[in-house]
Amino acid sequence: MTELGSAAWPPAPIRTERLELRASEARDRTAFIELFASPEVGTYVGGARPREELDRAMPDVPGRRPGLFVVTLDGSMIGMITLDRRAAERPGHVRPEAGEAELGYMFLPAAWGHGYAAEACTAVLDWFTTALPDEPVILSTQTANARAMRLATKLGFTEVERFEEYDAEQWLGVRPSPTPPR
Repeated sequence: MTELGSAAWPPAPIRTERLELRASEARDRTAFIELFASPEVGTYVGGARPREELDRAMPDVPGRRPGLFVVTLDGSMIGMITLDRRAAERPGHVRPEAGEAELGYMFLPAAWGHGYAAEACTAVLDWFTTALPDEPVILSTQTANARAMRLATKLGFTEVERFEEYDAEQWLGVRPSPTPPR
């Protein structure tokens, strides 16, 4: 996220029952290359990138920026979660001024089907709600990505709209900020 308001970055590592979410480190470089080179991971995000290209272009500490969490299991990176501001020129917004916080995630195929994405995304959303309690969060995915659609619902996102982007139908959901008690 380019602007985290009052949220300090990076936050202390977030621990869940099975996972740790933290800022990127040099030891994550190989896993980042695997993630972006994976044909399975690339299916709904523009395709895999050539490993050689990634190896040349990937910095020593990839993903070192506000809003990017590395997800680890037993100390090894299995995926990443991002919170970024959605660009105003892109379709799909819930506020007239745009710039909503958008949740994104990618996990290595070996981590699929174990509930890690739900566990990690829930932890990040809880952190975000504490850090910026009045902010809604959006999530956009291709409607063809059945796994992502199920996860969005499980995380509490509700459909706002569908639109065409990247030559595919996209689904946009919102997870509203919690209503303060009266």
